[in-house]
Amino acid sequence: MIDEQTLKAQLPNVLEQTELEALGPVHRGKVRDSYPRGERRILVTTDRVSAFDCVLGTIPFKGQVLNQLAAFWFERTRGIAPNHMLDVPDPNVMVVAECEQLPVEFVVRGYITGVTKTSLWYNYEQGVRRFCGHALPEGLRKDQKLVRPILTPTTKLEKHDRPISREEAVREGLVDAATFDRAAEICFALYEFGAEHARRRGLIFVDTKYELGRKDGELVVTDEIHTPDSSRYWFADTYEELFAAGREQRKIDKEYVRQWLAERGFRGEGEPPALSDEVRIEAAKRYVQAYETVTGQNFQMSVGPVSPRIAQNLEKAGYMT
Repeated sequence: MIDEQTLKAQLPNVLEQTELEALGPVHRGKVRDSYPRGERRILVTTDRVSAFDCVLGTIPFKGQVLNQLAAFWFERTRGIAPNHMLDVPDPNVMVVAECEQLPVEFVVRGYITGVTKTSLWYNYEQGVRRFCGHALPEGLRKDQKLVRPILTPTTKLEKHDRPISREEAVREGLVDAATFDRAAEICFALYEFGAEHARRRGLIFVDTKYELGRKDGELVVTDEIHTPDSSRYWFADTYEELFAAGREQRKIDKEYVRQWLAERGFRGEGEPPALSDEVRIEAAKRYVQAYETVTGQNFQMSVGPVSPRIAQNLEKAGYMT
């Protein structure tokens, strides 16, 4: 059972950002602080939460959940494709191999859903019937299972992600055809593996995002994999009932935060509403629930200030020199 009091007590101890000067210059992404170290990179997963391409605040234990869940999946999918994980010296830290990132994100979708402007359902509602090169039939309903999973890439290095087809990605010079096709093959294999694991855990693996890079000429899975930030999970036992009734699915992912924002009129433009402590605690519950449901393991909360612990563990592992 998730202890709400522990979540509440962690609110002032969230990891918003790091200042590990001994590691050199820091590069801040939406969620991760990264420290390049030659052939490897130290990634610190903070508690920052982003939605609609905006950083919105912090969620207790979010960074720990994402880092440990990514490690869980990276370890289990090495037989499908190589990944960049080398070491996990702290609950919030992953040491990875330095890779040349592809400028495209690969999104695999098994269902039509979502509230962001790059989501399949949002575009379908706007009348789009050809999305990322895929022809969509009339009469689809929100949360409906697709005949087969589809790949809907987006751009990666622009201010706002932009849906793009294979042909457009190749034509714009973002990636060559052979690399795109090999990446697609890897992503579909990873998705199928994730969907089967989720099924055994009583979940539906709805959709997910993959990032890939090159290392020594080989495609390598990078960033994170199958986490609540990069994926949607629904509970399988109530899917049919809720879908038939046209009601929202029971979910354990970041969609809770996205929907809370969308209900208040924010979809990435203008000033986002501040996340209340109640929303932050509820989101934390869902992140912890995601970890425990997906892995079948109890989540060990590392309570208290995060930054000193990270510095101590990195020093102990020899990364601070």
